[in-house]
This record gives sequence, C-alpha cells and structure tokens, in this order.
Amino acid sequence: MTDDAKKEKKGLWRLVEEKLESLGVDLEEIAAAAEEVGGSKVKVVCVTPDLGESVRDLGKSPRDNVVMVRVDEETLRKLDAWVETGAVKSRSEAAALFIREGLQVRGDELSELEDALKKVKKAKERLREKARVVFGESGSEQEKPS
Repeated sequence: MTDDAKKEKKGLWRLVEEKLESLGVDLEEIAAAAEEVGGSKVKVVCVTPDLGESVRDLGKSPRDNVVMVRVDEETLRKLDAWVETGAVKSRSEAAALFIREGLQVRGDELSELEDALKKVKKAKERLREKARVVFGESGSEQEKPS
C-alpha cells in the first residue's frame, strides 16, 4: 500500500470514527466488551444504508453464471422476505445481491487471497517448467508415449 493510500485510509477511518461517535457509539467500549468475551479484535464493517443502488447495479449486468447454494431455513426466510418487499424479483436475485455485497465488504481480505493465489499459480508454472527441463521435454506440449 502506498503512503498516499495509507493516509487516505487513515482519513477515511477518522471520518468513520467521528460519525460513530456522533451516533453515540463508543469504539473503546466495544473493544473492551469484545475482550471480556474472549475476543481481542473488533472489526467495524460499513455497509451502505441504501441497497437501492446495489439492486440497480445488479440489474445492469447480465447474470449468466449459475451457482447452486444450500441455505438454512432462516436464510431462506430472509431471502423470501426481500422478495416479498419487491426490492428484488427472486430468491436468486436476492442471493446474488447479498453475495456481491458480502464480497465488497470482505474486499481487502479477498484481494490478499487473490494475490496469494497468483503467487501459487506462478510457482506451479515454474514447477511445471522445471519438470519439463528435468524430463527433457521442450515447450509447453508434453510428448505422449507411443
């Protein structure tokens, strides 16, 4: 992360702290309570108060990929409630919306994982190349036995 990005992040965090304080949220009190129940870390997650923009964005891009998920009864009731409100057209759209929102909330962690995955892929490619050299195969095509 660049120095400018770090400064921007600190500035944004200060704005969040100020807003929470103005709403009567004491972060130190929350951190102390978390420690009492065995946790030492507190994660503050900011979620847009209006999902309307996310719903509109969801409708702008095609959703051609199918992902099958199994959910518990409570989650199903909540998805159905979103459909019932008319905010979304279907369980599928509700699930897609909340998957997208969840991925945005966890964006930093996912970026770290994606970076690690790229390193793993590069290491695998280096391993394959080394194996080609060791076994005397050239190029990316391996010779098939006769």
